[in-house]
Amino acid sequence: MPITGAEPIDPAMNSVQKALLELVKVTRRFASGDKDAVALNNITLRICAGEFVAIMGASGSGKSTLMNILGCLDPPSSGHYRIGGRETAALGPDELAQLRRARFGFIFQRYHLLPHLTAAGNVEIPAVYADTAHAARQPRALELLRRLGLAERAHYRPAQLSGGQQQRVSIARALMNGGEIILADEPTGALDSKSGQEVMNILHELNANGHTVILVTHAPQIAAHAQRIIELKDGAIVRDHAQPTATRPMESRAFFSRLAQGASAKTVCTIRRARSDTGKITEKCSKPQENAPPQTARRASARFARFTEAFKMAASALRAHRLRTFLTMLGIIIGITSVASIVALGSGMKQRIQEIIQELGPNTLSIFPGRDRGERHWRGNNQTLVPADLEALRAQPYVDSVTPETGKMGLVRYRNLDVNAIVTGVGEDFFRVRNLKLAQGIAFGREDIRQQAQVAVIDQNTREKLFSDMDNPLGQIILIGPVPCTVIGVTQSKKDIFGDQQNLQIWIPYSAANSKLLGQSYFGKITVRLRDGQSSKSAEHSIEELLAQRHGDKDFFIFNMDSMLKAGQQQNQLIRLFLLSIAVISLIVGGIGVMNIMLVSVTERTREIGIRMAVGARQSDILQQFLVEAVAVCLSGGLIGILLSFGIGAVFSALVEQMKMIFSVGSIIAAALCSTLIGVVFGFMPARNAARLNPVDALARD
Repeated sequence: MPITGAEPIDPAMNSVQKALLELVKVTRRFASGDKDAVALNNITLRICAGEFVAIMGASGSGKSTLMNILGCLDPPSSGHYRIGGRETAALGPDELAQLRRARFGFIFQRYHLLPHLTAAGNVEIPAVYADTAHAARQPRALELLRRLGLAERAHYRPAQLSGGQQQRVSIARALMNGGEIILADEPTGALDSKSGQEVMNILHELNANGHTVILVTHAPQIAAHAQRIIELKDGAIVRDHAQPTATRPMESRAFFSRLAQGASAKTVCTIRRARSDTGKITEKCSKPQENAPPQTARRASARFARFTEAFKMAASALRAHRLRTFLTMLGIIIGITSVASIVALGSGMKQRIQEIIQELGPNTLSIFPGRDRGERHWRGNNQTLVPADLEALRAQPYVDSVTPETGKMGLVRYRNLDVNAIVTGVGEDFFRVRNLKLAQGIAFGREDIRQQAQVAVIDQNTREKLFSDMDNPLGQIILIGPVPCTVIGVTQSKKDIFGDQQNLQIWIPYSAANSKLLGQSYFGKITVRLRDGQSSKSAEHSIEELLAQRHGDKDFFIFNMDSMLKAGQQQNQLIRLFLLSIAVISLIVGGIGVMNIMLVSVTERTREIGIRMAVGARQSDILQQFLVEAVAVCLSGGLIGILLSFGIGAVFSALVEQMKMIFSVGSIIAAALCSTLIGVVFGFMPARNAARLNPVDALARD
């Protein structure tokens, strides 16, 4: 429907002023099956600074495509588009984002506010991507909302606002970085008449303060507000005419122009209008004053600030989908819990093995009669280990100490109390070889061995069983079989390999045991403790040669405790690696789950990505945003997993007394770094896909 009273644009008049936006023979084609659909056909257009232009046409006329090209959201297929004389075809994605951020402010028909952010948070987004300091952007956002009548709703979320209020938030967002050029796409299309009129009044005021306003509409009554109307049909301009009835204020109002100047040191272009002596309108763009306060942070701090803001927005987005976020991190929680627990269990097992070494005596060799461990009770002579062997072994330079061991389970009586105990005849060095400490009294010595002294050292279990009613059992007489023995020492409590030692243990001189209890002159076992730093392998070989030479035959075998423990450690390591591989697999599965959910999230939030790009987000900003979200999910899952593993460790330690799960600072840091790495690795593909989206395609997604 033609606009009454309209006058055609005078090309000569339009060429007097330098074009702010200029399109020369611009065509835009879209692939449609085997053919290309032409949305814009050979468009040539110049828009000067300070104009209020309406682009009008029916649905499918190409007006929205033209707006997308003007706003650097979509490139032309052919032709030239210049902004302030700068050719846009040569600009990369980040340079186009800088142009959108610095010069354009978008007002959309459907508002396009991020639902998980407050009104103030939505307004601040362009300034975040412009690296504006928080101390500068927050007051500005609140001031914009206050001037637009939304001061009391600054902390409301979009769902809590009416349509008109949401559109005013969108306008405030468009002005956050200055909004030199306002692109309004059907800004009143979703509003009632009253709210629509309020929006148009705001656009008039912005234009009066020097902003270039480009309005896209299909409604003639809305287009009538503009000073110039460009009509499109089938992708071509069919009419470009002035609207003399639309008044243009000559004086700038203080509000929006002042706010525009405070937006960004990079983007300010204050439009000044005045009538010259010839009566023509002149326009002048002025840069910010040198003494204007800096609005953007330094480069390094700006990157950190963008990361911080990305983390805040990620946290807000994740809180908005709590259940999905928890299910996403569940795989990470399970994986990190498994890894941390297995590492802690392995550390506990390693420590326990070290304790066993100390309990059994460090670097010891045990010698038994027989050909090998499977033939201890062979039919040959099992009386091969004799006292003379002790002296021969004790004389070797690599030997620290030697003790025989021979004994049996026997009946022990104290007064009217009978118990069964393991009675072992040992040498004077037994307690050194076995690394046993005395809690009370003394151990027997070489003289006791020589004299076959009837003395005994008991363990704590025997003390508690026989002498529970007295503090000091030393000097008490116990009856071991038919032999009375005086208690001269009590050993400290000690756990064995499998937990608390439950058997009652009594040690007496081997000479007394052999002559008075067992009636024998040979030993069931000889234990050798090697000197510190001595190789157990070489000592084992030397002892084999020595005893074989003495006996004329190898009628004994040697049990190397060090070799056994090393074999146990290797086996423990293999078990740890096996369990750890399972945990890592579960962690990788969790990471794949994160990637899958993030890919779904990118698809669901395509429009949000488009909004962020429209207000000036770089590809790196979008990449960082989704990477931060992936890392936040994985790191949160990792921390929860670490806490769960602590809980498992506490329960395990309470149930299993002989071993503890040991958590180290290094393993905790490694678990946190591992979860972070999982987030980066598995979040990169979704984040890259998000960063590569075309802004106009992203905005068009439902």
